[in-house]
Formats: sequence, C-alpha cells, structure tokens
Amino acid sequence: MMGKQLSAFPITPCGPDGRVDEAGLRGLLAPLREAEVDSIGLLGSTGTYAYLSREERRRALEIAVDKVGGRVPVLVGVGALRTDETVRLARDAKAVGATAGLLAPVSYTPLTDDEVFEHFSVVARESGLPLVIYDNPGTTHFSFGPELVARVSRLPGVIAMKSPAPAASAVAAHVERLRQAVPEGFSVGCSGDWHVTEALIGGADAWYSVAAGLFPKVCLAIVRAAERGEAEEARRLDAALEPLWVLFREYSSLRVVYAAAAILGLTEAEPPHPILPLPQAVRERIAETLRDLALS
Repeated sequence: MMGKQLSAFPITPCGPDGRVDEAGLRGLLAPLREAEVDSIGLLGSTGTYAYLSREERRRALEIAVDKVGGRVPVLVGVGALRTDETVRLARDAKAVGATAGLLAPVSYTPLTDDEVFEHFSVVARESGLPLVIYDNPGTTHFSFGPELVARVSRLPGVIAMKSPAPAASAVAAHVERLRQAVPEGFSVGCSGDWHVTEALIGGADAWYSVAAGLFPKVCLAIVRAAERGEAEEARRLDAALEPLWVLFREYSSLRVVYAAAAILGLTEAEPPHPILPLPQAVRERIAETLRDLALS
C-alpha cells in the first residue's frame, strides 16, 4: 500500500421493502469518486449489509462498480452468519468487480478463535476474493486478539485489517501491537472516526471512515496531513470536527449520517427498521452542526 489511505463508507439507501434506491446510491457515490478517495467501503456496517438480501447486496455492488467506473477501488462487505453463504457473497463480489471483501465474523452463537480462523480460511480459499479482516466488536461482539490476527493475516488472500481505534492515549500502542502481529507490508487500518487521527499519526495505514461517506474532502485533508507528517495540522482539522464526533458518540454514526444525508438532500431513505430515524429535535441539532462546520 502506498501512503496513507482513506476508505469512505457510505450508507446504502433503500426503500421500506429493502430494495436499493439506485438513484440515491449513485448520488452518494458521485462525490466520493470526484474527491478521489482511496477506496469506497460499500456495504460496511454503515452500509447496513446485514439487513439486505443477497440479491440487493449484489445490486448495490453492481451500481457502485458501474458508478465509479474503475476510478476508485470498491471494498464490499461479505459477512453472513453461515460460511457457505459468505462464500457465495464473496464469489458474487468477485464476479461483479469488487477489489476486496470486508469480512466480519457475524454470529449469533459466540464464536471461538478457531472457528473464526476456519471461517476466513474457507472463504478466502473458495471465493478467491482478497479479504480485509473486519474487526467490529460493537456489532459482531467478537474481538480479534493479536494471536488470531497473526494467524488470519498469514492466510493466502487476506490482505489488510480494519481495527477499531481506542482512545488517543492507547492508540499508538494498539497500532504497534497489530503491526507486530502481521506480516511485513500488511495494511493495518483503523475505524472509529473520533479516534482515528491519532491512529494515523501513530502509524496506521488507513482510515475506514463513516464521515468520509458524506464529507470526503475534509477527511482526505486529515489523511494527507498525517501522511506528510504534519501532526498538528491533522489534529487541528480533527478538532474542528469535534461537534460531529459528539453527535456520532451520542446517537451512533449510522443514525447521524442517515439524518445528515437527508438534510443535505441526498436521499430521503430511512435506516432499515427496527432502527428508527432520529427525532426531529436531534435532526435540527445535526442540521445546525453541519451549517456551523460548513458541511451543508
């Protein structure tokens, strides 16, 4: 991987029936293509992959690959409860033209390390799609320890990791632990928008960003400042976004970006139920924040 990377994670606008809103998705993807983000993280947790059928997941990817026209790599969520279904989703992704799959160990029954290792082994081998380790314990309730990261990162076809960034005081050590666990040249990236600037300064290769799904330019500016070694500039840009990070922490980034996308006139889609839209008073607060930050 050359330089530090920004992967932008947009929502997947759908109707009440779960069918992808093609015009809405194209409208969300266009600014990401024009901003020249380093990749698009389609059907991540923000993209509500777990709520969509196999057919709609494939349709969303077809729209994205067509819209970006090869100008931006597309990473796509391929996680599912069953290994055989995950293999089918990964094969779909490869056939449509995804660059890599984002694989989270989705489960109902809690998984062991050996079960997760076998899951990755089978999906990588049987799909042929390059895979990114997608560590998102907030949704999967499974955390990758360094020993499991070391095992999975050495599987053929596993190329990168997305890890949640801890608080600033711990993030450099977290990145270093992961760096020590993975092979040389393996990409270690972080999510958790309000902590990632320190992760980038501390050596992370990539930012897997919810905010960049709507606001790619300011997020790119943070990544490029960190890439140039301009830590204070990166911190200044990050601090300016603190009102947005407050909203993310208070209401969840998923709910906030759905409201923000509607406020910006990009889509009227609601999050998939049972997730409910935010109340009007909160939406007004989000709108005010976007105005104050000049993001609207």
